Amino acid sequence: MRQKLLVGAVIAIACTAILAMSVIVRSYGDYQRARDNLIGLESFRLILETANLLSAERGPSNSVLGEGVKSEGPLAARLALFRTRSDAALGTLFAMSHSKTTGVVIPAALLTPVRDQLVAARREVDRVAALPPPLRSLADVQSVIENMFQVVDTFQTVIRWKAAQLTISNPDLAGEVLASRMFGELREYGGRLASEIMAPIAVREPQPVKNLAAANQTRGRLIELWNLAGVQGALGLRHPRFAEALRDVEREFFGDGVAMVDALIAEGRKSGDYSMTAEELTNRFVPTLEPLERARKVFLDLTVDELNEVRSKALTMLGGTIGITALFVATLLGLILAAQRFIFNPLLQAHNEVVGLTTAGAVASGRVVQHAPEIRRLFEAISALRDNLAERDSLTQHLRQLAETDGLTGLLNRRMLDLVGENRAGTAGDGRACLILMDIDHFKTINDGYGHLEGDRVLKECVQRVGAMLRASDIFARFGGEEFAILIPDGDFAAAVALAKRVRYVLQTGPFALTSGHELRITASFGVATGHLGRASWPRLIEAADAALYRAKSEGRNRVRVAETIHLVPPMTPLDAEHDQDSGRSLASL
Repeated sequence: MRQKLLVGAVIAIACTAILAMSVIVRSYGDYQRARDNLIGLESFRLILETANLLSAERGPSNSVLGEGVKSEGPLAARLALFRTRSDAALGTLFAMSHSKTTGVVIPAALLTPVRDQLVAARREVDRVAALPPPLRSLADVQSVIENMFQVVDTFQTVIRWKAAQLTISNPDLAGEVLASRMFGELREYGGRLASEIMAPIAVREPQPVKNLAAANQTRGRLIELWNLAGVQGALGLRHPRFAEALRDVEREFFGDGVAMVDALIAEGRKSGDYSMTAEELTNRFVPTLEPLERARKVFLDLTVDELNEVRSKALTMLGGTIGITALFVATLLGLILAAQRFIFNPLLQAHNEVVGLTTAGAVASGRVVQHAPEIRRLFEAISALRDNLAERDSLTQHLRQLAETDGLTGLLNRRMLDLVGENRAGTAGDGRACLILMDIDHFKTINDGYGHLEGDRVLKECVQRVGAMLRASDIFARFGGEEFAILIPDGDFAAAVALAKRVRYVLQTGPFALTSGHELRITASFGVATGHLGRASWPRLIEAADAALYRAKSEGRNRVRVAETIHLVPPMTPLDAEHDQDSGRSLASL
């Protein structure tokens, strides 16, 4: 009987240990994930800070292009300081690429082109700045500025690599990574807005059309990014610091900074007589970028704080689970020893008077009843952990949906449209597809005259009217701002042109009711092109449709124009086909 009791005790302890280990392993997994998320986001923050420093170096570089530089002057000292900061940040990343002690390794092959481009761009800055002001041509200064742009553009490969690595290894970080990139791009394109018009100011010449177009494109990108920043509104409700940072961006950058650029553009349209020099523009414009940097920093700080809290909770849960398990095993062992000493030994001595099996059964039954609540609580803890993971998965899926669709209209966004175009093939007999680009004419006057809320209502009403005219197989997406795209997979070009004309007619003839009771009539311009889809062909199809749209607008708007170089859009190459086959099959549901 004693041997059976010992075997039963060993089995009970072993079963308890197995149950305990399952809980401990799950708790440790939660803790490890939280720790890895924190380390990954901190390294991503360092990469974004480096991108910010590379962007910030353009400021003093622009100043010396307009004013020249003396080896002992304040401009030279300021430029040297910013270059030192950029070099230090890049040096830190290079050190991480050679050291595995931090747990974060950045491939040096991604960083070397950035450093080489930075060295070449600085060499051009120094060369042009050393020329006497009368000898500095607009082309030279513009080339230098574009070389500095290229530094950050090259560094984007590092950002994309790290973002992809974080998203793949830690899917629950997808939302934070996407938002961090968005705020980083706000700062980058905010700085580019002034740099786009800097070269003509530096040489005191009127603004060329190229610079005006680039500034306008950058402005549109900023507005789109700022609209996406509204996705983080929930974070602002929970964190007043972040809400205040967003208000500062709205007031200082989109208010003061953009107005400053607009004023200089207006001056540059008339002549090269600007109210500011390049140095003055830099000194006055750079402070308006600080709220953008602050918003990104506050967002990352709050996200890191939340991850720290998650890690602390996971560590507490792990320690608590281990402690409770140890106590449970000790209690079980104590009960077994106590039962042996105080129950079974007397029963063995009185085995002729008490049925041992019955007594043993009663004791076993009592043991189950006694310990069942503790075991139930352990399984309830596991269930709670599973529920938490399911909730995280649901939130991650929701963030992915927000990243793939336009928040205002509910249509696919530009990113998803490009993904479809690069990874699908046309369904017509020759594999062609048709693309219609639609741009609402003079939409800015609607926003200016009636307000952005009315403009948003007009956009949504347009989407409803156009969507009602499309087939289930047609893909309707927001291309950017007031521009939309309709992708027709079957490649019937005549039908696509006819559809564009019908849409143009419906928009022109149907009035739009405003909340004030007034009615508004709008028109739209259309560019239609046909070609093949695929990674190489898709950009050319967009280019052809965009060129047709440009002709429609330049010829007076409210008309449909077709691409003149349709035959130049080549079919899908074997490389495209292989890429499409290996791409995510989730696009088949679109």
